[in-house]
Amino acid sequence: MQALRHFFIALQFFTRIPVTGALAAWVGFSPAMLRAAAGHFPGVGWVVGAAGAAAFALALAALGGTVAGAWAAALLCTAATVWLTGAFHEDGLADTCDGLGGSAQRERALVIMKDSRIGSYGTVGLCLALLLKTALLAQLAAQWGPLRAALALLCGHVLSRLMPLFIMRWLPYVSDADAAKSKPLADDVSGPALLAGLAWSLPAWALAGWAFSPARLLACAAMLALLTWRLGRLWQRRLQGFTGDVLGATQQVCELGFYLALAASPPSWLAAWAAGLS
Repeated sequence: MQALRHFFIALQFFTRIPVTGALAAWVGFSPAMLRAAAGHFPGVGWVVGAAGAAAFALALAALGGTVAGAWAAALLCTAATVWLTGAFHEDGLADTCDGLGGSAQRERALVIMKDSRIGSYGTVGLCLALLLKTALLAQLAAQWGPLRAALALLCGHVLSRLMPLFIMRWLPYVSDADAAKSKPLADDVSGPALLAGLAWSLPAWALAGWAFSPARLLACAAMLALLTWRLGRLWQRRLQGFTGDVLGATQQVCELGFYLALAASPPSWLAAWAAGLS
């Protein structure tokens, strides 16, 4: 039951979905509970991803199978997920682009990332990310059909939310904890919290394996691992740790990487190896 309480705390923290009344009284709250709730970040991905997948499938059915219809459906489902999360992760991506886009030193970059105003780097980075996400979702709809495209969106939201947990486990928190919006999450992810995130993610891997080929699944796993490693190295080199903003950026980049791995043609050697496993 404690894990369920942690899930509801994560749901309230990472989305617009309210936890009020008798449910809020039962769940309770403490900074320690919120730190433990970080492990349920992929669980929140199931809720957000399911809402986005439903919006995507319904929009595709209503708008037909045209290229314009696929783009419109991709835009609508992206808008739905952005609204549901309050653009929480998109804001982190924009702030990260602003802070690290120039040649600012570590201290200056951290100050820029705390600024609520968006700059040129943040605007360009956010616009490119949203355009790429829309294009990739439209491509998935054309390439795999409405059902598997919707499943790809669902799995992408879950699995991309697992990757920031590895960053939190790997690197120290470096922002000003007293001023940071993610202050309660400043501690490293504990072993049990990481295991909770992995438990939430396993069904998504199974679902992706059912919907797509083994080669695609291997490509997705390799893409997520590579992106997480490279981003972690970047955060370590530029900031000497992680902030709440770079966790949001990690989620956004890994979500895009997951869709890209499903849309791109895998190398022939990987396809042959995966075919031999099946």
